[in-house]
Amino acid sequence: MKPHWLFPFSLVICIAAMCEQIINQPTTKTGFHRNSVLFKAETVSLPTEQTLNYGDPTPLTSVTNQSHDYQHILTSGPVTKREIALTFDDAPDNAFTPKILDILKSKGVKATFFVVGWRMEAYPEIVKRIVEDGHVLGNHTYSHANLPKLNDDSFQQQIMKTDNLIEKFTGFAPNIVRPPYGNITNKQIHWLGSQKKYVVNWNVDSLDWKGLTGEQVAANVLLHVHPGSIILQHSGTGKGGDLSGTVNALPTIIDKLKSEGFELVTIPELLGIPAP
Repeated sequence: MKPHWLFPFSLVICIAAMCEQIINQPTTKTGFHRNSVLFKAETVSLPTEQTLNYGDPTPLTSVTNQSHDYQHILTSGPVTKREIALTFDDAPDNAFTPKILDILKSKGVKATFFVVGWRMEAYPEIVKRIVEDGHVLGNHTYSHANLPKLNDDSFQQQIMKTDNLIEKFTGFAPNIVRPPYGNITNKQIHWLGSQKKYVVNWNVDSLDWKGLTGEQVAANVLLHVHPGSIILQHSGTGKGGDLSGTVNALPTIIDKLKSEGFELVTIPELLGIPAP
C-alpha cells in the first residue's frame, strides 16, 4: 500500500508541470497566447468604460478586443462573399510604403491605408502616390494617440486635423477611422457616429510590427483568413522599426489568396460603405 503523503506530493508535481507548459507557450507582446489572434464580438464579455484600465497602449488583438460598443465597430465583412480587405496602418513612410505600393501595383490590388497626420505632412509625395494608385485613405489620427487618454477636445482635434489633411489629397474627408491600438471609448465612438464616420478595426493580425520574417507574417495571415476578413498590416514604422517581413510576405499573401478564389478589395467595397 502506497504511503498517504505521496498523493499530495504527486499532485503538486503535476500542477507544476502544467504551469511550466503554459508559461513556455509562445506569447504576444502582452503575454496572451499567440493562437488568440482572432476575436469575435459575440463571444467576448465587454468591460464597462469605468472598469477598463487605460495604461500603456496595447494592441487590440493582444487583449481580446477591448472595444466597448461592438455594434458601432466593424471588424469583418460578410462571409457570403469571397472578399478580403488588405489594410495598412501608420502610413506613410519613405522606407516601406513605396515598396508596398510597388507590390500592390504589380499585383493589380487596391488596399486601404490608415494614415497618420504628421506622417502625411512629412511625406506628401507618398500620400499623393497612394491616392493616384487608386487606394483608399482612412483616418488613423494625427499623432497616433491612445484615444481613451485624451479629453474630448484633444480627441476631436486628432480626427479633424487629419481629416483636413486627407481632404487636400482626395477632395473629401474620409468616413472611415481606425483608432490607434484599436483603443476607443463609447463616447468617442458615438461622436464619430454623429459625424457619419465608421470605426473599422480588424480580425486578422499579421503581427508584423514585431519585426517578424516574411514567412512568419504570411503564416499569421494565411492561417486565419476567411471570407470577409480584414487583415491588419503596417506600411510605416518609427526609428529602428523593421517591416521587411511585411514587404517580403505581401506577394505570397496576395498570390495565395487569389489562387483560393478571393478578391482583394478596399474597406468601403468590403463593408458596403458609401462614398463620403
